[in-house]
Amino acid sequence: MELRIGWLYHTLMSTYGDRGNVICLQQRCQWRNIAVEIVRLDQAAPASLLATVDIIVGGGAQDRQQEIVMRDLQGEKAAQLRAKLDGGTPGVFTCGSPQLLGNYYEPGVGQRIDGLGVLDLVTKHPGLDTPRCIGNMVFELQPPELVAALKPLWPEAPVIIGFENHGGRTYLGNVAPLGKVIKGYGNNGEDGWEGAFHRHAIATYSHGPLLPKNPFLADWLIQTALQEKYQTAIELPKLDDRVALQARAAMFARLELSSLAKTA
Repeated sequence: MELRIGWLYHTLMSTYGDRGNVICLQQRCQWRNIAVEIVRLDQAAPASLLATVDIIVGGGAQDRQQEIVMRDLQGEKAAQLRAKLDGGTPGVFTCGSPQLLGNYYEPGVGQRIDGLGVLDLVTKHPGLDTPRCIGNMVFELQPPELVAALKPLWPEAPVIIGFENHGGRTYLGNVAPLGKVIKGYGNNGEDGWEGAFHRHAIATYSHGPLLPKNPFLADWLIQTALQEKYQTAIELPKLDDRVALQARAAMFARLELSSLAKTA
């Protein structure tokens, strides 16, 4: 078996360690003898290359870089990305990249930037004098289909731990939230929701990076990608995640949420 991981704009959108999500997916595949190719979907990549990938990863960016990306991600490239996500290709999009998938982003300075409209959400920066949403975050996954799919991979409560650092505030329309905030700000610090979920695509403000801190989520992406590609049920061999579990337990203890930890 093999997977092609599409990495969106790797030089422009890899803020706050989001490259770690690509490394995590690659390594967890290789430990299972699943061949992996990293496909860099940058400005020079043709739109047709998007159609060949099995997982899509997008990271965060500053406003200037994000505007460059949004100008490039138009026309056939936008159509290919929309078709992949609507068709069930799994993806993980953090911080700035979910804003690409939304309806628009209003920066603190400058003109509104139109998104792809894959996710019915908008993001608005309240102004450069407004404090950013920064700190460790914890949230419980909400989409029933995602929670059910994770059960065989992770029998505990599906709690995500990460780190957020964003100035924009995201507001959901007709799209499912990814999680309910336990600690932190989430989408906007007001309604208690974090991220968004569409088909097999995860959108979140959680950096850290996300997947090494939550390896069961990485395995769900890998398993889903294999099942979509080969159209057959896939059961991934278990990996030794004791170090990741200990790291999660240490962080939960630091945040006074030890009851959420599982160490073995």
